[in-house]
Amino acid sequence: MAPPDPEPEQRSAVITVGQDRAGHWLVQDDRALLEGRFVSRAAALGFARAERHAFSGATIALATAPLVPLVPFAPVQAWETAQTCQAFGPSASAVFGGGSSPA
Repeated sequence: MAPPDPEPEQRSAVITVGQDRAGHWLVQDDRALLEGRFVSRAAALGFARAERHAFSGATIALATAPLVPLVPFAPVQAWETAQTCQAFGPSASAVFGGGSSPA
């Protein structure tokens, strides 16, 4: 009987640092679990280096093309504020991701 095949090696994550078309500095991982927006290349690189601990064996790459933000950076709409969420009452927690409803 042949020994079982070892676990396939998991590919290491890649954390990419680059700019979007608007010139914002972004940090993204290739699994869409991480995204950050920064005012400078140095800040973006610092964040990417600091986040490597969360992605075992991750490498950092500089983007060769503009990155596409995963999270829109549009201004917050009035209905998206925490104060408005509270005005909707406990049932809004499911919609807005709030805490548990009162007992």
